[in-house]
Amino acid sequence: MEANALGYLSAGIGAGLVVIGAGLGIGKLAAAAMEATGRQPEVAGQVRTAMIIAAALIEGATFFGLAICIILASK
Repeated sequence: MEANALGYLSAGIGAGLVVIGAGLGIGKLAAAAMEATGRQPEVAGQVRTAMIIAAALIEGATFFGLAICIILASK
């Protein structure tokens, strides 16, 4: 295998791990938010707002990780 092929393979595996981690994180976040809303329905708006902010931060970190993988693959 050439060095370029290993770089592409590594970037692909890295991108996959980033997306899997983000999916698990957002899934856990949503499950906790639904449980909190079920326990105290009167604070559903506050929980939803906090969940959206946390999900946006997770997505931002995911996009950063994917950008790094793409940059490394094109090097």
